[in-house]
Parts: sequence; structure tokens; C-alpha cells
Amino acid sequence: MECTSTRGAGPVPLTRALAEGLAPDGGLYIFPLDARPTVTLGTTLAETATTLLAPLFRGELLDAQALCQSAFTFDAPLLPIDEDSFLIELFHGPTAAFKDFGARFLAEALSRLALPPTTILVATSGDTGAAVAAAFHRRSGFRVVILYPDGRVSARQAHQLGAFGDNVRTYKVSGSFDDCQRMVKEAFADKALVAKHGLSSANSISLGRLLPQMAYYAHSALLMQQRGHAPVDVIVPTGNLGNALACLMAKRLGLPIGHVFLATNANRVLLEFFETGRSTARASVPTLANAMDVGVPSNLERLTSWWPDLEKLRADVSADWVDDETIRRTIGTVWRATRTAICPHTACGVAVRDRLRAKGHRAPLLIAATAHPAKFETIVEPIIGEPVELPEALAALLKKPAIAKPLEPTVGALTAALG
Repeated sequence: MECTSTRGAGPVPLTRALAEGLAPDGGLYIFPLDARPTVTLGTTLAETATTLLAPLFRGELLDAQALCQSAFTFDAPLLPIDEDSFLIELFHGPTAAFKDFGARFLAEALSRLALPPTTILVATSGDTGAAVAAAFHRRSGFRVVILYPDGRVSARQAHQLGAFGDNVRTYKVSGSFDDCQRMVKEAFADKALVAKHGLSSANSISLGRLLPQMAYYAHSALLMQQRGHAPVDVIVPTGNLGNALACLMAKRLGLPIGHVFLATNANRVLLEFFETGRSTARASVPTLANAMDVGVPSNLERLTSWWPDLEKLRADVSADWVDDETIRRTIGTVWRATRTAICPHTACGVAVRDRLRAKGHRAPLLIAATAHPAKFETIVEPIIGEPVELPEALAALLKKPAIAKPLEPTVGALTAALG
């Protein structure tokens, strides 16, 4: 499958696009989003993912079935929270967040390509960095460099990010996630730096993240179709637009997905885009749903390349935003009704569900539950009035010492840190 850049470079084979992460002209790699042969619902997520991704990897150096079987060793079960609303639980991987799916798939892919020594450079707003670190930890030939905004991730997220050691180095940047993301992009724009360190990306700017994330939407939509609900509408909490774009990609490839509702926090750049067709870069605002604190969503460039007609896009997608007070209230409401604890990001999705129901939307809804609530215990536990049980893998990480070095928010400081 051939991929091109959103800015014109290419075409290149899919495997090269995965290895490079960001296109050499600074754009994001895309490919033709044409409907594919029918995707078959498997008994496991790995089986469904194989039927979805195998056509995309046909003729490539990588075997989609082998990648899916190695990466998807945990499922994304559906949990009903009322008669017609279902959470897609995406937090059963090793770092308790949806990022585990894409990170593990990408790590498997790059490992099988037998690349020269590679540095995986990743900016994180909370969950991406830990997922990438876990996926590449102790893999021969890879070094991971993580940048996260100091003081703007939860305490447990910060501990995760610094707890791996070995081939993983973690830096707490004195700035926002947008600063971290800018530093990564500026590093990739320096061809000499890219060549010196073999830089590759594991942010959602990489197709290697988005392709596998399509799988859990495909699997969930096919499960709902099996139950007589097709197409099914989906609510996706999102900040950098990667998770939402994966859902839209699955829809364009022919999966039984209806309307996609984006749930954002007080960083309303996506809402502005859907309302006006324009987006203005701005400083991100700290919120309870910190992993969505993004002022400049990278994947907006990919979205507008695939959907250049805003009116056609609006037929498939709409956006809403949720403030911190509503996040708190929604966490409490869901707990009292179902005894299910949800994270602040998932609460954004449920709050959008509540508004849709108030407006008369009665069709079944899938809501992406993006992270385990135990990662945000200082927010969730005071609301529900009891401790949230730690997933085993997260508990193990929290027992390890954590080290993160301070870093100024400049590409010069990053260049020096890379060595």
C-alpha cells in the first residue's frame, strides 16, 4: 500500500511510512481510504484486527496476522452502563490506557523490520509515553525518549513515565504538551538530527498508531451489528484527534459505524473547527482530563486532507466540550447509577451522551473508555467515596523508582539531551 504526505511528499510503501513516523516534508502520512472487503468479526480482537488490517499490508514486508497476534493479547470488552450505552473498555493493557494497542502494534512492526539503531521520540500528555515505553522497553536496537509537561499529568502518570529505565529516558518539560509536541516536530525537521539518532515517532502522527486503533472500533461495531444495532454511533473523548481519527478511518473503510461524536474538554479548538471551518493555535488550558489538554491537535492536518469538504465531514462528525464541573458530576452520576468508576476523559464522553439523550437521541451509543480510573485517583476517589482498585500491571510499575530529568521547552535543549 502506498502512502503520501499531507504536504505532498511520496508515495512510499506503508512499511517505510511506519519506520519514518513523520514524512520528510513535515507532513503526516495518509493512504487511500477506500472501502475494503468485508471485515469479519473474530472471537478475539486480534482475529478481527487481522481481517481489517491484512488487506492494507498485502505486498508489504510485514505480516498483519503476526503483528495482531503479538500485539493484541488483551481485549476491549463492552460494558453496558444503561440499556443503550456501552463503554468500550480500552484500559486492559499493560499501562491501563487505550494507547497500549497502538504502541504495542508499532513496536512489533518496527522490531520486525530490522531497522538500524532507532530512537523513538515521543511527546505525551499523560498516557502515550508510558504505553510507548512499555512497548519498546528492553527491545534491542531501540531507545525511547519521552517528553511530558511537568506538573500537567497526574502523579501516577508521571510515576509511570519515569519508572522504566534501561533504554527509556524521560524528561519533564517546563511547558505544556503543545511545547513537547512542537519540540518533537522541530527535531524531525532537522535532517541531520534525524540521521544521527535514527529518529522515529510513536505519537499519533504515526500511522503505526492509528492503524491498530481502528481495530477496537471495528470489533465493537461488529459486535453491535451482531446484536442488531448497525450502524452504531460512537462517542470518542479526544484531544490530539488520533483516537477519533482512527474511528473515522474505520468508518470510511466500510465498518458499520454511524455518526462520530467528539468529546473534548475546555480546550475547544476542535469545536471551533467544526463550527467555523477554522482553527486557531492557542495555549492549552489545564483540565481534569489532562490527556486531552491540547491546543494544537496534530491530526487536524490529516483530517482535513482526508475530508477536505467540511460539509461532508459534518455529516459524519460533530464535536462538543465538557467543563471540569461537569466531569466531576458525571463521574459521580455514573458511580451512583452503576457502581462503575470512570476516568475524567471517559466522563467527557458520558457527559456528551447525556446531552444527546436530552436532545432526543435514542439509538445505541458506544463510548470509548480511554483510561483506567486508578490513574486519576486524586480526582475519582473523593467523588465516589472509596478507593479504586489498581490494575496489577500499574501497581507493579508504581512500586518501582521513577526518574525524570528537567528539560527546557526548546529544540536546542532536546538536541543536547539526545547527545
